[in-house]
Order: sequence, then structure tokens, then C-alpha cells
Amino acid sequence: MENEFAKVMSERTDEELIKIVTVERERYNTTAIEAADAEVEKRNIDTSEFEKIREKATAEKEQKQKVDSNVVGSGIRFVNLLIDFIVWLVLAFIISFVIGLFVQPTDQGMISLIGYILIFGTFIAYYAIMEIKFQKTIGKFVTKTKVVKMNGEKPTDGDIITRTFCRLIPFDRLSFLFVKNGIHDFLSKTKVVKDNVE
Repeated sequence: MENEFAKVMSERTDEELIKIVTVERERYNTTAIEAADAEVEKRNIDTSEFEKIREKATAEKEQKQKVDSNVVGSGIRFVNLLIDFIVWLVLAFIISFVIGLFVQPTDQGMISLIGYILIFGTFIAYYAIMEIKFQKTIGKFVTKTKVVKMNGEKPTDGDIITRTFCRLIPFDRLSFLFVKNGIHDFLSKTKVVKDNVE
């Protein structure tokens, strides 16, 4: 067993080893800690860096705990869903009406195609634009919630685009009723938290 721990610890980076022997020490059993200590000594890792890495890891851990404790529940997520669904329908209707004033296709296939493009286009545009610009949709403004990365930072545009397209996965819209983070949250590595989280 000791050899297994030694092998595992030998595959860790210096920073990972330092975290194991400092801030994450309580998560490992004695044999694993001994193997990590031996690996630190074997590599002759400068222990003066321990304090900086420990402080950084502690700050990251505290930030993650803060974010996790502010993740909103299914009830608020459902309210967001209802409000955003209504806003999206109104938006799609207005855009369809305006386009209908200028474009009058006679072919039934063309009408269907334009309809699908409007439905999906307004859906994607609504969520992507709102969350990229404000980290929230109208529903999230009402419930005082916002989208963040797992560590609490503002999501990148790419995170929001991924999140938006993942909403098109069947049953995604209801997945948050069973777990705190729905499918689109999980795949985009984002969370919905109370707005007071920095």
C-alpha cells in the first residue's frame, strides 16, 4: 500500500504536493501524507514557497465555499425559467410580427423555416446577449441572481455560449428540479448564485 501512495505522489506536481501537505492535509490518511512528505523531501522542493501556495489554496477554498453556499435552489430556478420563458415568447412574437410586416412568403415550407429560425434565433440571442452583458436574464434580475463560474468569477463569453446552446438539450430546462446545477450549468461549468456573491 505504501508503494502505491509513493507512486501516486510521485505523479503529482510540486504545487499539488504542497497543497496536500498543507491545506488539504486533513483529507488524506497518514500513509498518503507520509508519502507526500517523502516526495517533497526527495524533490528538494523549496519550503519557503509553502506559505504562498497555502494562502492561495486557502483563499480559493474559501471562495468556492462562499459560492457553493450561495447557489440558489430549484424554486428560484423555476421562477427564472417561467419569467424568461414569457419574456422570450413576447420577444419572439414582436420580432415575428415586425418581420411579417416586411416579408410575406407564400410557400408553406418557407414560412416554417422562417418560424424555426425565429424561435431558435430569439432563444439563443436572448440568453446569450443578456448573460454575456449582465451575467443575468430578466428572470435573474427579478430574483436577484446571476451566473458565475464555479469559482465565483464572471463567466467568459465562451462559457455563456456553451451554457446557452446546452439549454437546447432535451429536458435540460427541468434538470435543475432534481439537482442544484442543471445540465447546462454542469456542461458550461457555471452556477446560478445570489447576486451578492463577489
